[in-house]
Amino acid sequence: MLSLRLVRGARPLALLRRSLVGTAAAGTGFLLLCAMGYAAGHADQTDGAVVRLVWCAVPLAATAQLAIAVARADPSVPFGAGFAAAGGGPARSALLAAASAALSCALGCVLALLAFLQLRGDLSGSWLRWADKPGGAAGGPLGAGHPLPAAATVTLLAVVPAVAAAACAARLWPRGAQRARGARTGGALTGGRARPRGAERMPRGAEPPEVAARGLPWGIALTAAGIALEAYTNNMAGDPPSPPDALLPLPGGLGGSPPGVVGGWALTAVGLVLAGPGLTHLCGRLLAVGRPGALRLLAGRALQQEAGRLGHSVGVLCAVATGAYAAVELYATGSGPSGHRPFGPLTGLGAALIVMCATASVLTAALEAKSARGGTTDALLRLGTPPRLLRGAAALRGLALLVLLAPLTWAVAELSTLPLHR
Repeated sequence: MLSLRLVRGARPLALLRRSLVGTAAAGTGFLLLCAMGYAAGHADQTDGAVVRLVWCAVPLAATAQLAIAVARADPSVPFGAGFAAAGGGPARSALLAAASAALSCALGCVLALLAFLQLRGDLSGSWLRWADKPGGAAGGPLGAGHPLPAAATVTLLAVVPAVAAAACAARLWPRGAQRARGARTGGALTGGRARPRGAERMPRGAEPPEVAARGLPWGIALTAAGIALEAYTNNMAGDPPSPPDALLPLPGGLGGSPPGVVGGWALTAVGLVLAGPGLTHLCGRLLAVGRPGALRLLAGRALQQEAGRLGHSVGVLCAVATGAYAAVELYATGSGPSGHRPFGPLTGLGAALIVMCATASVLTAALEAKSARGGTTDALLRLGTPPRLLRGAAALRGLALLVLLAPLTWAVAELSTLPLHR
């Protein structure tokens, strides 16, 4: 009930962010239902159904990442004196954020189910009469004309809210320092000593700058290991062609050796995500190196402080850009009637969903960082800092991240696709 009341009283921007989470959950649920529909319509092709279901893990992970970013930036999830006075704390705040994410995803999954049944022609008055035929255009991917088990449908749709809620709770669950701050908050309300000034400004789930920079060596190691695993697997495997009706047919040796190559891509993506905070912190240090002026100093110090908030979302965006570049490069050189492999509608939906989630996560993290800098910005304005200087520092931060991460993303994408050009 508290989550519903918070939704009713939320601001338009918060509602927009939650609607994005619901839209992402609807797209992921629709892809899961399409995988189940294909399995119902092709009972003799279990491998294809399993492959479709496994590929749905990528948009599911992107939806969970977006839910985490929205939960961290949501101002309606209370973590302060008022919530502590009501008997709450950091742990209950994390559970409330998880419940809000689950509610948004559940609404999206209901919409996905209605759209799926409408496209299959299972609802009365369907406006797609050609979908009623099993051999129609929707008969292949949606399994039109074949009954769907109700229990399996509900269980499959429940995966999206459950994963999003678990990811939010795990990411926002208080660590040792946050528990101590919560205890001091409660002590201040009951007559104990007051908490330190600025403790309430600490964002939920954010990492200190020194902790955020520690993931850079691990990210580099995992990225290198993923590229090496992909190259080794591709060299050891042959070149059997991909099935023409596969969900994501890839050219070269990838079609005959998906476990090793896809595992290498997964390691590369995880490495980029882990290296994101460290790369953001490094970019800030490079901006402030030497004897910087006021513009470079503000931009560099802000990037170093925001590495824990922006880093993971930036790493996810780099991983998505790497995967998109690799997929386009491989499809452009793939075999086919015209030398190209066209993207199917479900593949296009999944790709658009992943790009939307990654971009929205970065924008949400940037808004969260701007909100966290509100006190500092007001203090600088009171001291007489020109607003033009603050806008220039923000533009310089974005330009510095683009200059550092764009060539790095291109290099990782080139190294990932190099072993597959055979």
